[in-house]
Amino acid sequence: MSQQFDLLGKSAPPAPLADRLRPTSLEEFSGQPQLLGDNSTLRRAIEQQQLHSMVFWGPPGTGKTTLARVLANQCDATFISLSAVLAGVKDIRKAVEDSQHAFSSEGKRTVLFVDEVHRFNKAQQDAFLPHIEDGTFYFVGATTENPSFALNNALLSRLRVYVLKRLSVESIKEILHRGLGGDTRGLVNTTASDEVLTALANAADGDARRSLVLLELAHDVATENAQGKKEITMEIVAEVTRDSLRHFDKGGDIFYEQISALHKSVRGSDPDAALYWFCRMLDGGCDPHYIARRIVRMATEDIGNADPRALQIALDGWSIFERLGSPEGELAIAQAVIYLACAAKSNASYVAYKDAMAFVKESGTLDVPVHLRNAPTSMMKSLGYGSEYQYDHDAADGVASTQTYFPDGLPTQTFYKPVDRGLEIQISEKLALLRKERGVR
Repeated sequence: MSQQFDLLGKSAPPAPLADRLRPTSLEEFSGQPQLLGDNSTLRRAIEQQQLHSMVFWGPPGTGKTTLARVLANQCDATFISLSAVLAGVKDIRKAVEDSQHAFSSEGKRTVLFVDEVHRFNKAQQDAFLPHIEDGTFYFVGATTENPSFALNNALLSRLRVYVLKRLSVESIKEILHRGLGGDTRGLVNTTASDEVLTALANAADGDARRSLVLLELAHDVATENAQGKKEITMEIVAEVTRDSLRHFDKGGDIFYEQISALHKSVRGSDPDAALYWFCRMLDGGCDPHYIARRIVRMATEDIGNADPRALQIALDGWSIFERLGSPEGELAIAQAVIYLACAAKSNASYVAYKDAMAFVKESGTLDVPVHLRNAPTSMMKSLGYGSEYQYDHDAADGVASTQTYFPDGLPTQTFYKPVDRGLEIQISEKLALLRKERGVR
């Protein structure tokens, strides 16, 4: 590798391994077979040099930036890169001018790559629209966020969305092999067993960049043997990956995907899957308070009166965690997760609440019936407030079955419909009798 120097003539530090190994062609690119397989739309577009504007959506380290560079290289296009974290309108204007100059002076097309495009606000995103329309450049955005939410409709309608997936262990091992001398830009005089490469690939958690960072760190930690070679061992891997966290991305798509999986596993009465997703979230660095709050929601939304104990156990798990802290407190939340997953399920309270709220909004503001009003003053008594009220405890069965409780003129409604599971079986039987006595269908 040639030595690089800065402006003062001093040797510059070498580029990181991940940057040195960045692929420059489709042949070097690893992973994403669903996008770059034979006869795929994107591969045909690149090979035939038929560019179009697009956005790459996927987790970190899956090749979004690299694929944009490969696209420009394969199509002999000028490559201009912007970061939405740092760039502003001035940078966008310069990119437009440079694109126009490249075409007018050299006849070359331009690929304008915008990393973290979801960080641009609506006005900044709109600034690209006329230039995408007139072909000033081919727009290629990259985002870890769902484009449906992160990009405004005007920009999204002009882009083809390509979804990049987390890399497989085998794809990452291919990259690591290149890093160990399979490529002249990789590490020299360094060896590692297949077991070591598998462990590094697993620790990378689908992120190619992370795998090369871990490999380079392991190389730096390893010592040379008598032959002047460095050997990366399992002990070194354990050391460099000790504090490595899994992908979680608080507030992003992965965050909501995992909490959704936990919620649906509880709803589906699968305690093992629920416990798996709970531990995945903890392993990724999720705040246990957030999980505890969501578990309380699960107890009310998906279990309700089928097993009222679920709500108390969820609240107790949250309270115990607040008292004990981490790591002891997580066990109480885990117990709540398991109990909720095993409990009888009912969304009757959840549905009843939503239906009642919708009905109230439709029916407007209706007066409270006179017989249900309190009469704390003589004037109120003279107006008949509460005069026809039937005190339920005086009735034979503790219920005044002929008394109505909805506003006058409003038909009696049935919002709560218990299911035939858990305690709601008994609740259903009782309500059926009461509603029959009241003439409610």
